[in-house]
Formats: sequence, structure tokens, C-alpha cells
Amino acid sequence: MAHLQVENLSISFGGVKALSGVSFGVAQGEIYSIIGPNGAGKTTVFNCISGIYKPNAGKIAFKDQDITSLKPHQVAQIGIARTFQNIELFSHMTAMDNLMLGRHIKLKNGLFAGATFLTANSRAAREEIANREKVEDIIDFLELQAARNKMVINLPYGTQKLIELGRALALEPEVLLLDEPSAGMNLEEKENLIFSIRDIRDDFGITVLLVEHDMNLVMDISDRILALNYGQVIAEGVPKEIQKHPEVLKAYLGEN
Repeated sequence: MAHLQVENLSISFGGVKALSGVSFGVAQGEIYSIIGPNGAGKTTVFNCISGIYKPNAGKIAFKDQDITSLKPHQVAQIGIARTFQNIELFSHMTAMDNLMLGRHIKLKNGLFAGATFLTANSRAAREEIANREKVEDIIDFLELQAARNKMVINLPYGTQKLIELGRALALEPEVLLLDEPSAGMNLEEKENLIFSIRDIRDDFGITVLLVEHDMNLVMDISDRILALNYGQVIAEGVPKEIQKHPEVLKAYLGEN
């Protein structure tokens, strides 16, 4: 059984089929990318996995547990975190504060308990220190030191994308869903992102699912790729197979 298994996933909106019978499995420690033209259903797959949408049919299993009906906070609690195509940060808070919010599911004493009861030996204070140490590790890992105490609204878009990635990592997930992580990044930032995603898999042992339009990034980083068009699977395989697949060339690259 795959680490994450999607079986015959289908969902419609107003009579329009967004997904129709989509199935795939992702192995533990794999970097697995989902590609396709706009409207192919890529983000819809992520929304179903993360509990934002409830599919009309099909099943989603994580470590053999059926998670199809779980709510988003329950999906996060069992170890699946995600980023969003459009940045979902608190723009008038600092980078550090946004990353600390990513620890909220791990807190036993409440989000602000550590700040309220600052006696050095209190359980809340010790928890606050431990969580800040985790966040500092993420700041170092993503090289966000310069952004730590700055308001998110004043930071470059590429840096904001990294902070959102960091907030997802703060949940200490087993599976990470990255929705268009390189959008708005320059070439150097994209190259650094490739290294970061590989390190997330190699150093932290996190399984990565990626929705991404940058085909060079996808082909460079992916172990396997799923191609969608009009909500249906048209191909699945390793990058070399997908690059040459006639249906992918026709649908995604516009070739006849």
C-alpha cells in the first residue's frame, strides 16, 4: 500500500466534472508532481486531500487510514500539511509570528500560554521555548534570518512563498503538499527552492506532492509525475516518460 493512496476520485461543481476517476499512489519519501494545463484539476486534487473539498466519489487513504471525510484541521493533525497557490499568510505579522502559528497544532497549553505565563519553569514556558527552537531551525534551514522580525507585507513575494513553506514545515508533517511553490520567484530563488525541496525529502524524510507550472523544475526534481487534463489522468511515469508522452505533449504543450 502506498503512503498516500487516491482511488477513483471524482468531484463536480455545478454539473462540471472537475475530477473524474483520478487514481494514483505516492510512496513514502517520494517527490511526486501533478501537472496539467489550467483547469485540469491539479489544485482540486490537493483540496480534496487536505479536506477543503469533499469528493462526490472515491477514497483517499493515508497510511491505510481512510481520510476522505476528515476536516482540514484533522488532516493537518494526522501529518499532512500544505501551501497554497495564493499566499495565505498574515501580512501584518512578522515572519517569526507566522511560523509560530504553524506550530499551533503541536501546542498543548494554547497558542499564547507561553507568552502569558513566563515563569521559567512553567510547562507553558518550556513548551514556548521548544516551539521557538523548532521555528528557529526552520528559519536557518530556509535561510530566512533576514526576514525573521519583518512584517510579511514588506517582504518580497519570493520570500513570502518561503515563509509559507516554512509554516507548513512547522507542523512537522509526514506529507507536504506544495501548490505552485515557485510562482513569483526569480531564477535564483527557484534554484534554491529545488535544493530546499530535495533537502525536505532527504533530511526530514517528508513525502512531497507538488503542483507546479515550471516544467524545468518539475522534470528536475520529480521521482514520478502524474499528468491531468480535463480532470482525468492522461499519463503517469518518470520524467523521461512524461516528456515524450504524446497525450502530455498534445494537452500540456499544445502540440498536435
